[in-house]
Amino acid sequence: MTGRYTVIGGGAIGGTLAFDLVRAGHDVSIVDTDAGHVEAIRHHGLRLERDGSRTAAEVPACTPEEFTGTLDRVLLAVKAQATPVAAKWIAERLSSDACVVSVQNGFNEPEIARHIGWPRTVAAFVNLFADVVEPGLVRDGGAGALVVGEPNGAAVSQRVRDLVHDLQAWGPAQASDNVEGYLWAKAGFGAMLAATALADAPMADLIERHSMAMHALTEEVFDVATALGIGLEAFDAFEPTAFVRGASPARRQAATARLVAWLRTQPKDRSGIWRDLAVRRRPVEVTTHYRSVLERADLPLLRAVLDGLRELERDPGGMSEARLDELDRLAQEPKGAP
Repeated sequence: MTGRYTVIGGGAIGGTLAFDLVRAGHDVSIVDTDAGHVEAIRHHGLRLERDGSRTAAEVPACTPEEFTGTLDRVLLAVKAQATPVAAKWIAERLSSDACVVSVQNGFNEPEIARHIGWPRTVAAFVNLFADVVEPGLVRDGGAGALVVGEPNGAAVSQRVRDLVHDLQAWGPAQASDNVEGYLWAKAGFGAMLAATALADAPMADLIERHSMAMHALTEEVFDVATALGIGLEAFDAFEPTAFVRGASPARRQAATARLVAWLRTQPKDRSGIWRDLAVRRRPVEVTTHYRSVLERADLPLLRAVLDGLRELERDPGGMSEARLDELDRLAQEPKGAP
């Protein structure tokens, strides 16, 4: 597979992958709508803070308005709510044998394919703990997971193998014919992380103290996955099948303890959702992530979490653990059949 990598969205995920691809000798450029971020990369290189040290890599960067030429291999790493605009922009610039890989949070492949077609769309699951801490500087928060595959469960192709080979410059990237299983597993895990952003405290502590709400949230999401016939895939320290409805309490408790212990080893103790609210003061993307999930079923706890996050977008000062106490109460209410 030949061609250049263009990373569209050079933030936490895109910046981390771009940095490691460049360091491995690949031809990479960044396109980002944040002019300040682009300017910092131009003047100081793309800087990555990892294990307490900072390193810079020379990466060409521009805004969409400045971009000229065509796109070959695209790593799309914009926020989910920006996908429609980005996909439309990409569609007008793709070369004949190009592909677009959704290295994003959430279920973005259908929206991308709507603009460029399924044959040029590549699915991916990403779980990277990273943050943009200032323009041009990304802080890597530790090991994560990256899985690439053809969409809709198609067999692993040569282009997927080539992409995985290149992305192993970052870490343990792998190929799979069930990326959807990873995406749905992360939707359950992500519901927990979204709930922790309702309060200003470490993720691990909040998951441990409010396990009742966390378990009910994942059950809701996984009920939808089960109805769709999705085979959930484990990643990092998250074992999704321990959180499906009907899993034994002992197994679930043990899986929660392992997850909490793993989260406590991560340098990043709060989620990117929390950071968007408390630090960057911008809308969160999870309300877009779960739109398609809520279109399939009425999930009271998930809806309550998203409603709370929308309130905090207007006033981040309203973060409080009392919001999770209310989720615990809601989790105890009798439910109808799933």
